[in-house]
Amino acid sequence: MEAAADPAPAPAGKRRRFTLRQEGPADPAVPSLFKPSAAPPEPPPVLPPPPPGPSSYAEYVVQQSAAPGAAEPLPAAPRPSPAPEPDGPPERGGPGAVPPLPVLKPGAKSSGIVVSPRQRGNPVLKFVRNVPWEFGDVVPDYVLGQSTCALFLSLRYHHLHPGYIHDRLRQLGRSYGLQLLLLQVDVKDPHQALKELAKVCILTDCTLLLAWSPEEAGRYLETYKAYEQKPPDLLKERVEQDFLSRMTDCLTSVKSVNKTDALSLLTAFGSLAAVVGASREDLSLCPGVGPQKAKRLFDVLHEPFLKVPK
Repeated sequence: MEAAADPAPAPAGKRRRFTLRQEGPADPAVPSLFKPSAAPPEPPPVLPPPPPGPSSYAEYVVQQSAAPGAAEPLPAAPRPSPAPEPDGPPERGGPGAVPPLPVLKPGAKSSGIVVSPRQRGNPVLKFVRNVPWEFGDVVPDYVLGQSTCALFLSLRYHHLHPGYIHDRLRQLGRSYGLQLLLLQVDVKDPHQALKELAKVCILTDCTLLLAWSPEEAGRYLETYKAYEQKPPDLLKERVEQDFLSRMTDCLTSVKSVNKTDALSLLTAFGSLAAVVGASREDLSLCPGVGPQKAKRLFDVLHEPFLKVPK
């Protein structure tokens, strides 16, 4: 930069004026030798808007509890696209870092119930108190053992999103030996939906369990996990092996026949074969066995194993 030629001398007592002009319009800017003490903050990243509807049943329950009067069907939420993987390993211990969930493959051992993150906020988890549980990256909703898993479904949610359970069963496949569909009945007329879901469970080789409250559903999950390593004999009713106990257990399986009636019949006839061969009148003559019990017992003992179509 250079100054122009000096103008005529100004009278005394007045300042002189100088006109500055730039030599070239394309001169590069001179970089500053000093840095500001506080750098301006970077603009926050623009996040995509959240999906319009719930992505899991737990979010649906939370929205229903926040707005109990809402009765309009909720639109299905689009699945978010996976985020691009970083080039290097993720930094650990940074601010806001979330530890990854443990990944459990089918057949792996676990000391507690492994819960999928999609079940976060489900009221059923409040009633799982007797066995430990933790969140993990698993395909089913609940992993109850090495070969046992469960999917949770609410009939109310099924009415709003009928294709949800089909997608979940398709993702699950046949990864586990015992696959449960834990269904919470929370609608007034569930018969038609139960018939459809029963057919789905037969075709996909799933066991259908019905629960009428979150507490009952939680007890089912606890029982399956608690009896994971138990022998099947613990679930059976214990019956004594002596003759009288076995005959009493057989006769009391008939409706309205109690242990006293069974003891009276065995005392009068001596064996089960004699009871089967007795007539209806002979059965009614036993003490405590009237005509109605004798008729019901006679019909059960002489009913054919195979029903003939009419």
